[in-house]
This record gives sequence, structure tokens and C-alpha cells, in this order.
Amino acid sequence: MTFDPALIKSSYAAVEPHGTAVTKYFYAHLFAHHPEVRPLFARHLEEQEDRLWNAIGALVANVEDTDTLVRILQGLGARHAGYGARPEHFPAVGASLVAALAHFAGDAWTPETEASWGAVHDTVTAVMTDVMAKAGAA
Repeated sequence: MTFDPALIKSSYAAVEPHGTAVTKYFYAHLFAHHPEVRPLFARHLEEQEDRLWNAIGALVANVEDTDTLVRILQGLGARHAGYGARPEHFPAVGASLVAALAHFAGDAWTPETEASWGAVHDTVTAVMTDVMAKAGAA
């Protein structure tokens, strides 16, 4: 499935005013449902919450610019390979991202929006795991 850039942008606009509260929720959800990934992260997450929030914003800002989006994701994949991230972590991350976005989006969150974000996550996963495999992390 492909994603709908208009749904991605409108749902992000609904969550954007919440800022890093979204990423705090994301990490709380991720660690509650997948405690096995907690050791991959620093004890204090404030910097990571900011980086994740900025990455989500960059993804949304470039959702219609495939070349830029792929470059961003390739860079993220290379960095995440160095952090010990593995392809099998991506489903947990996707589920927690969707949970966080849905929590803050309110009425802007629909089944179509969720499907579109799922398709975005599929793209993120494909590009990042390709880079991770080339780095020997997959």
C-alpha cells in the first residue's frame, strides 16, 4: 500500500502542538510493550525524544520528496545500525509510533490515517533495514 501525503500531513498537524509529549508517550509505550529494547537506549531520554521528534518532522516535511526522504532514512539506518538496532525491532517501533500518533491526533486519526502511517512505516523499515544489512547489522 502507498501512503497518502495529505493524511500524513494533516494528522501530523494535529499532533505537532504536543511536541515531545508525543515522543515521551512513544517511548513509554515501546518500553511497556517491548522491554527487551530498553537496553538499546540511554537511561535519560530527553535528547533522544528531541531527535525522534525532529526526525518525524523531517519525514513529514519531505514525505512527497522521495529522494530527500530516502537520504534521510539512509542516514538514520546507518546510525541505528551502530546503536545495535535490528530489523526485528521495527514492528515494535511502528506499533508504538502509531499508538503515540493516534493518542494525540484525536479526531484527525481515522482508519485511513492509520493505514497511511503504516505504509510510511513500511517505507521507513525497507530503506533503513537495507542500509543496516549493508552495514552488517541485519
